[in-house]
Amino acid sequence: MNAQITFLDGTLSLIHIPLHLYSTFLQPILQILLPPSQPLPSALPSPPVSNFHHQDETSFLNISITPLECSVVCPSSWARAVFQPAIARLPEDQAKTISVSKDAYAVFSVISAGMDAGSRVVDLTCPLALAGIPIFFITTYYSDFILVPTKDRRAVVATLRAKGGFVFVEEDEGGDENGFDGYGSRRGSVTMASGMGYHYASASSGSGGLSGMLTPRMPTTPPPSDAGELQLKTFETLKRRNVVPFVEPGLRLVHCSGREKTSIHGGGGGEGGRGHGHSGGSVSMTGGNGTGYGGDADGGAGYYPRRRRNSWIDTIDTKLYTSIISALVSQPRFLSVTLAQDDPPSLLLDKALVDMFGDSLVGPTEGTLVPIFLDLVNLPFEATGIVSGVAGRLVRDMPMAENVELSYLSTARAGAVILSCEQAVTALEILEPLLEKKKQG
Repeated sequence: MNAQITFLDGTLSLIHIPLHLYSTFLQPILQILLPPSQPLPSALPSPPVSNFHHQDETSFLNISITPLECSVVCPSSWARAVFQPAIARLPEDQAKTISVSKDAYAVFSVISAGMDAGSRVVDLTCPLALAGIPIFFITTYYSDFILVPTKDRRAVVATLRAKGGFVFVEEDEGGDENGFDGYGSRRGSVTMASGMGYHYASASSGSGGLSGMLTPRMPTTPPPSDAGELQLKTFETLKRRNVVPFVEPGLRLVHCSGREKTSIHGGGGGEGGRGHGHSGGSVSMTGGNGTGYGGDADGGAGYYPRRRRNSWIDTIDTKLYTSIISALVSQPRFLSVTLAQDDPPSLLLDKALVDMFGDSLVGPTEGTLVPIFLDLVNLPFEATGIVSGVAGRLVRDMPMAENVELSYLSTARAGAVILSCEQAVTALEILEPLLEKKKQG
């Protein structure tokens, strides 16, 4: 597997909001989508970010509304400044139903060519699962994004380098001031957050710099020794926590990109994404200050030129932007929006919402994808192996004649396996017996 890996700026928090409180949190959700000229209020005393502005941290944002929850992945400073005050205003019994990740997370993008989607998910996640590293996995129209606890960052790099086939992008020659030389970091500023009260640490605090903060975690139980054992343990865990796979009747999804002000495809945009039904081949990512990439780029196999583009907030199409806001206000049945520093906007949405977006969408809009949901509310944030175990079993057991076009969406307290209609039927036939509890005599 030849894949380009790039760590994005900043640290992230994951927020779980029960659906019955969605309307209560709609204003904070919309607030983090405000134009970057609007400063966000600082709700908590926090010297490193007390006067930060919205435009300072726009590297990654995911907002997902599913039949199970509303999930937000956003910069940790936004979680403190925007969501914590909203949580504090709730009655105690309601506040307890909101979950905010105790760990701060780093996110890295993975761009690979020439692999079917199912194998790609497994190859990316299996090494990390076997190393005992918890992940959240988000497939977008052009890339895959993996969230890992910031404290496990060194372990992630070491694990993937040992696996081989991964090229880490280094934006700054000679490393940066925080000691991330060779670790694929664009900027090194690190803020560690833990718990509902926050602990701050910076590169200059203490005598040991970052070395103590980024020591790889030691798993509390030995990780699986191979992929087969990983799958076995995954399904044992899911069965013990009463996780039952299900589909929502009539729900069909569209996976597409959003049009940008100046399309990165040179004109009005194209359909070169590598999700369901549009994978394979060399994908042009040119435009602005970016450079193209492809499996056969100059420099030999595995070489990926650096891509430099503006933040999503600088290029997002106005119609797309207002359509996203309108869809969120409607409390959709399913909508997942990913806005990332080096990707065009990506949307996974209920087919019923397509007309709302009009010509601001790029890509297939037929709506032939089916999500299989896994309610993981009874599992801790740091649970490991779920993505790899489930995807690996499906790729292994799906008929060999099928090209398994599988995507995965991790949300704060759930997961969704995204497949074609036909493959979803087969996948349920595989998953249901594995998670069915034996009846007591």
